[in-house]
Amino acid sequence: MKSTREIFKTNPSLLEKPEVANLLEYCEQLQDEIVEFKFQKTNNKELAMLDMLKEVIKGCNAIEKEQMEHERFGFEAPDYQEIISNMKRYIIKRCDDEKIYL
Repeated sequence: MKSTREIFKTNPSLLEKPEVANLLEYCEQLQDEIVEFKFQKTNNKELAMLDMLKEVIKGCNAIEKEQMEHERFGFEAPDYQEIISNMKRYIIKRCDDEKIYL
């Protein structure tokens, strides 16, 4: 499966179009639903880890987008310390919930 960046690398300006952004958001929601369904079906810790990693990657992509907007348009830069703390809390809580011991 190709990432968003791979799909749009020849024409990255399309990512700025609202319709494309909506479509990508919808695709992410569907991916999340598929992972959740698979997890409910099997209750497999491997799938829980996969879901957790996908969420972290999705968060990283959002941070990258914020950074690009900051550089391009002068928007406020992301608060990296808060982002790191939030990701760490998410991973620890999810591992506790799934009884995954790191």
